[in-house]
Amino acid sequence: MALVQRRGKTMTDFSQDAEAARWNYRPENPVGLNPLFSWPPRPAAVLRWYRGAWLQLTSLTLCLVLAVAAYTWFLPPLEAMQSFAPGWMFRVWLLNMVPQIMVAGGLHWWFYMRKGQGMYKKFDRRDLTRDNGTFTFRNQLWDNIWWTLGSAMTVCTVYQWLIYWVMANGWVPTVTWAQAPVWFVVWMFFIPMWSGLHFYWVHRLEHHPKLYKHVHAVHHRNVNIGPWSGISNHWYENILYFTTYFIHLLVPSHPLHLLFHIYFQQVSPILSHSGFEKIKTGETEAAKTGDFFHQLHHRYFECNYGTSEIPFDKWFGTFHDGSAEATTRTRAYKKQMYT
Repeated sequence: MALVQRRGKTMTDFSQDAEAARWNYRPENPVGLNPLFSWPPRPAAVLRWYRGAWLQLTSLTLCLVLAVAAYTWFLPPLEAMQSFAPGWMFRVWLLNMVPQIMVAGGLHWWFYMRKGQGMYKKFDRRDLTRDNGTFTFRNQLWDNIWWTLGSAMTVCTVYQWLIYWVMANGWVPTVTWAQAPVWFVVWMFFIPMWSGLHFYWVHRLEHHPKLYKHVHAVHHRNVNIGPWSGISNHWYENILYFTTYFIHLLVPSHPLHLLFHIYFQQVSPILSHSGFEKIKTGETEAAKTGDFFHQLHHRYFECNYGTSEIPFDKWFGTFHDGSAEATTRTRAYKKQMYT
C-alpha cells in the first residue's frame, strides 16, 4: 500500500485504504483531533482549528446564536425564578423543545424527506430503518422522536429548573459581563471542553456490558444515524448525560453560559448525528453538519467514546481515525470486552 509523509510521520495512504469501500462517503483524510494537545506545539494548527470552529457556521456558532437569542428575548430574568411557578417553568421547557424540533425536524426534512442533496456527503449508504421490531413503534424515526422529546427533554428541563432556581436565590456564585468580562468569555470558550470531558467518562461508563445492555443500547439501536438520533437516549442515560449542567453550581456562571451549554449539549448532537458531513444548497456547501468521528462510534461501538475536542480516545487507545487498521484494532478490543 502506498505511503505518504505528513508532518514528519509516515502513514498509510488513506485514499487507498480498504475501509473506504464500507461507506457511501468517507472524508479524504484521517479523522483529526484538536491540535491544542499536540506535542511539539503547533500554534498555527491550533489557530486554524478554533477559527474553523468559532468563525464559521458550525454547531458551536449555531448554539451560541440560539443562546443569545433565547437570553435576549425569551428567558425570564433570574429574579422571576426565585420560586417555582408555572410561567417561567413553561418558558424554560419551550426553550428546550422549540429549537430541538426546529433543528432536528428541519434537517430530517432536508436530508431524508425532501432528499435535498441526495447522497452527497452522506456517510452511510442505507436509509433510516422502517418496520423493524428493534425500534419503539417499529420505526427508527418515531423511536428517536419519542426518546428525544419524551425522555431527554423532560430530564434536561427538570435539571434546568433546579439550576435556575438555585442561581436566582443566590446560593451559588454567579457572574456578569460587567463584573468579569474576561472570565465571561473564557468560560464560554471552555464549556465545550468541559462537555467533552464529562461526556467521555459518562459514555465509557455506559459502555460497561451491563449498563450497555439495559440502558445505552437504546441509543445504539441507531447504527445508521439521523438528526433525531442525537439525544435519543434511555431515561437513565439522560439522567447521567445531563449532569454536565451541574458544573454551573460550582463555577461562577451567568444564565447565558448555561443556555450555551444547554444548546451545545442538546442541539449540537442533532448535527453530529445527521449522517451527512455537509449541508449543501444548490452548488454551495452551506455548513458542516455530520461528525465522522462519532459516525465511526455508531458503526463500530467500542471506539471514539469522547469527542475530537479532547483526545481521551487517543490517550486511552480507543481512537478510530477511519482507517481499516483502526477497524481491525477496534474489533479486537470489542471481542476482548465481551469474552
